Amino acid sequence: MRAQFDLPAEGADFAAFVLARHPAPVRAKIEEYRRGLDASPEYVPPTGDPDLAVRTAAGRFLGASPETIALTDSTTMGLALLYGGIILRDGQDILTTEHDFLATHESLRLVSRRTGAKVRRVRLYDDPAKASAGEIVSRLRKEIRPNTRIVAVTWVHSSTGVRLPIKEIAGAVADANKGRAAKDRALLCVDGVHGFAAMADGVEDLGCDFLATGTHKWLFGPRGTGLVWGRAWDQVIPLIPSFGQVSFDQFFYGSSREKVTAEYYTPGGFKAFEHRWATAEAFAFQQAIGPGRVQAHVQELATRLKEGLAKLPKVKLATPMSPELSAGLVCLSIDGLRHPFEAVEKLRTDHKIITSTTPYAESLLRLGTTIVNTPQQVDQAIQAISTLG
Repeated sequence: MRAQFDLPAEGADFAAFVLARHPAPVRAKIEEYRRGLDASPEYVPPTGDPDLAVRTAAGRFLGASPETIALTDSTTMGLALLYGGIILRDGQDILTTEHDFLATHESLRLVSRRTGAKVRRVRLYDDPAKASAGEIVSRLRKEIRPNTRIVAVTWVHSSTGVRLPIKEIAGAVADANKGRAAKDRALLCVDGVHGFAAMADGVEDLGCDFLATGTHKWLFGPRGTGLVWGRAWDQVIPLIPSFGQVSFDQFFYGSSREKVTAEYYTPGGFKAFEHRWATAEAFAFQQAIGPGRVQAHVQELATRLKEGLAKLPKVKLATPMSPELSAGLVCLSIDGLRHPFEAVEKLRTDHKIITSTTPYAESLLRLGTTIVNTPQQVDQAIQAISTLG
């Protein structure tokens, strides 16, 4: 499997969650589609409707119908389309957390500016390394009000590596929704990018209403690709016109008899189609390995990494040790370093180990274990980090 990637001969890449390498089958598909598009502007892949092929592959991976999946360019685009499009009535508010990334906080701030809807934040844990599922769900449950319309959370926090118990949170939201009309239901929306393809959960396992994610991290899909899955699209107004049949019917005739699916929520316009269409190959590559095997490998290496780092006197882990509350991200601080970027630089130049920092006001050193990493590389990273500070 590792031979399918263009990996460095020495060192190790623990930052594939930023922009992952493409495996050979994905590279080949991108090139095939590029050649076809260069040869003719009317090129259509032999498989027929290429967007449908991507939705179908994504549906198999998620355990969902292709009709429930909209294609996007990134997690950020998906979240903006989602939060900007959900129908908000006067007096309804939005609940999110203190731990979410710019893509969620800024999208919701802009929604608040446009609509006047109040955005509230809840802190789900005080010390991420000691977070518990019970405390997380309890804190969130207490903040869901009768007028709460959107519950915006992130599956795996890129700031700490904490993986939220989304299924249990979905249960708390369902309890709050008892007796509510559809237009008043709280919709559980999840930024799933750091759990997607690292964990084996499908959408039914998660139980949320919407899941937005990029496909260029743990899936190792083409850069510039993403999706939004949803079970409540009738509660969303599209922000960008689609190039689907329903949109053209509206344009030509003023109405459409076509069934409205998630294609209607897929932004139109011309894309880097060779990348979008090759996403189907990324899903096929991952499924050939087996999502369960991928999750086991990712978490086994992450646990090995955390256990080794926990023995270093200058290291403080932010990520829970428990696999039930973590995925592949491991976040930490090192005594004696003014900024974690110093660690990133030293690890790259002195040890050929690629890492990153968390893009937050309180920044941490961050590593992510993936299918391209080995136990030996994890041990190398631990040894290298032991020399810092």
